[in-house]
Amino acid sequence: MLDLAGLSLLVVFVLLVLVVLFIFSFIPVGLWISALAAGVPVGIFTLIGMRLRRVPPARIVNPLIKADKAGLDLGVNQLEAHYLAGGNVDRVVDALIAAERANIPLPFERAAAIDLAGRNVLEAVQMSVNPKVIETPVVAAVAKDGIEVRAKARVTVRANIDRLVGGAGEETIIARVGEGIVTTVGSAETHKEVLENPDRISQTVLNKGLDAGTAFEILSIDIADVDVGRNIGAQLQTDQAEADKRIAQAKAEERRAMAVAREQEMKAAVQEMRAKVVEAEAEVPRAMAAALREGKMGVMDYFNMQNIVADTQMREGISKLGPQEARDQSRGDGKETR
Repeated sequence: MLDLAGLSLLVVFVLLVLVVLFIFSFIPVGLWISALAAGVPVGIFTLIGMRLRRVPPARIVNPLIKADKAGLDLGVNQLEAHYLAGGNVDRVVDALIAAERANIPLPFERAAAIDLAGRNVLEAVQMSVNPKVIETPVVAAVAKDGIEVRAKARVTVRANIDRLVGGAGEETIIARVGEGIVTTVGSAETHKEVLENPDRISQTVLNKGLDAGTAFEILSIDIADVDVGRNIGAQLQTDQAEADKRIAQAKAEERRAMAVAREQEMKAAVQEMRAKVVEAEAEVPRAMAAALREGKMGVMDYFNMQNIVADTQMREGISKLGPQEARDQSRGDGKETR
């Protein structure tokens, strides 16, 4: 009997321990005690409701204690609603505390909206107090004299809390500053003007109001480095001259091809004429034979014709020789005649 009674007491004790552990694990009694000690009125049933809504009570109570100690008037429902919307409660509370210390007007609704928009609201508040320096990449621009100028700028910006929601980011600032550099250098008559007065770029860019529609306010633009690049104008002229040269060569090749084609046509025409001449010459013996048979031509006429042909051939042969050879040939013919 004693053994059964002791065993029953042990089972009851174990069950009580399990129940207590379950209660303390489900009900954050320690967190409730911490809130009471900090003077933050958070009910035990409010914490149980957070458990039921699957909201970690520590994610709400700890920032609430921090805000209360900093003198901020925030409620549990505000922080819980922001957590359920997917926001970072602790970061929003830290941003509100930093803004209150820096005397920057930042209500909870605006801070929560900035956080839900995907921006780091704490970093934005810190940037409002401590401006940030954005360094642009090297921007290449060409002056009117064709010389390339390469410049790099440092832009000092401060976050604009009112335009953080819906305002453009750092990429827009960099792009606009680069555009201002290109415009300023491109409007200069010579690259020496830019090298002599680099602050001309800063003044032109600042006067354009490049921070309009962005989440930042531009405080200053400083030209960090200015270098002379390539002679773009000379290179373009060289490329143009090379292109003109190629066009002229193409046109000359076209004319040469047309001349060759015309020459081939003329050679073909000459060959055709020679063929006709040969054909006509082939008819001459036949005509002479027919004339001899018909008695229209005598034997002496035939020999005279042969002498004329021989004389013509000799003259053609002499015309193909040089002047000295022609004289020697004529002398030799005279001696033979003697």
